[in-house]
Amino acid sequence: MNSIILICGVDEAGRGPLAGPVSAAAVILDPANPIDGLADSKKLSEKQRDKLAPVIRERALAWAVAYAEVDEIDQLNILQATLLAMKRAVLALHIQPQQVLVDGLYCPQTGIPSQAIVKGDSKIAAISAASILAKTARDELMLELHRQYPQYGFDGHKGYPTAAHLAALREHGVSAVHRRSFRPVRELLPSLT
Repeated sequence: MNSIILICGVDEAGRGPLAGPVSAAAVILDPANPIDGLADSKKLSEKQRDKLAPVIRERALAWAVAYAEVDEIDQLNILQATLLAMKRAVLALHIQPQQVLVDGLYCPQTGIPSQAIVKGDSKIAAISAASILAKTARDELMLELHRQYPQYGFDGHKGYPTAAHLAALREHGVSAVHRRSFRPVRELLPSLT
């Protein structure tokens, strides 16, 4: 029996938006069942990501998506909340990996040997797969939030600080799903002094 080292790729989506949770995905790909077209989710079109996501979920040995909610982002800060979402995703896998490869500079504390890889989402297939799942899952969630808060246009900008989003924030005020610790939102909150 040849022993395969189970490598899990991890990436996040949604660090920059002013609203909604940050998502993270963990993926263990099957070396015997490779997936064509994997790339950093930011380099793929929405249509390409939506086509690849179900293929990843079907062919991966294991995958999980997890979130850190808006109140956790405001309480911890965006970096710590992102690491928390990543940790939740890794620990939610039904197979425990032997190594965790994370896109970026920092690794979540999972108790599993981990390595951070800058631009890992364009170098390592498992991280590319994780970036696609994290992005598509978060986009789906932002569409749900759009149905609850249509006045902000989350279906278009997904919570990112676009001119349209900033204008909607000024017009409608801060919603329950906005990140109060982010300056453009914080500046619109009534001061407590």
